[in-house]
Amino acid sequence: MKKFRKISLSLFFVFLLFACTQSEGIDMQKPEIDLTIQEASPLNCNVFYFGETITLHSLLKDNVELGTYSVDIHHNFDHHSHSTEVEECALLPKKVAINPFVFIKGYGIPVGQTSHQTATEIELPTGNELGLFDEGDYHFFISLTDKQGWSTQKGISIKIFHKLEE
Repeated sequence: MKKFRKISLSLFFVFLLFACTQSEGIDMQKPEIDLTIQEASPLNCNVFYFGETITLHSLLKDNVELGTYSVDIHHNFDHHSHSTEVEECALLPKKVAINPFVFIKGYGIPVGQTSHQTATEIELPTGNELGLFDEGDYHFFISLTDKQGWSTQKGISIKIFHKLEE
């Protein structure tokens, strides 16, 4: 009986060891935001103008299934960093935000996709009820989450100005 108990206990621990180490079928990879495609936009250091449209052209990829993505545009008047930028852009002098442009919106991706090419248009209004938006340094921040919940982000430094009247 003792021998049977030892064998049973040993088999149980061996089974437990293999059951805990197998990760087949479990998504353990973060999704990717590819801005190296030919028509990629925006790119670091691009200049845009209020009253126009920014089109996000990117290739979103995941090894199992994509979930959602979001875009966040916010000021960088304080010169903060998201540590995802590869290239440094020349920054304007620091300043206090008075009426900064802010944009935050989430987007769905069709179910079952492992890659999705975006062509998301974002209007840059000239202002709001407080007046014209502050021009200067901004971040265009993209966040991508896969179906499992893994996420990746990409911060892009851009400038947004008001067009001069001709």
